[in-house]
Amino acid sequence: IERNHNLIRLKKKAKRLLLSEEGIAHRKRRCWDVEAVFGNIKQNMGFKRFMLRGMDKITTEMGLIAMAHNLKKFSIA
Repeated sequence: IERNHNLIRLKKKAKRLLLSEEGIAHRKRRCWDVEAVFGNIKQNMGFKRFMLRGMDKITTEMGLIAMAHNLKKFSIA
């Protein structure tokens, strides 16, 4: 059996950061910050899958979707 001491150290650091007060506050905010945006894009804008292939094309397509989402929010406000 081999042990990766660096991995063990990094896991302890991640656990310490996640369980800190700042980490808990950050995790509580995540569901409101991110999940609602993707839910809105998928359900209300009807986005199910990318039409293009390749990271460059997908990045461009996601940028256009995000821009449409932001413009939609801006027009409502």
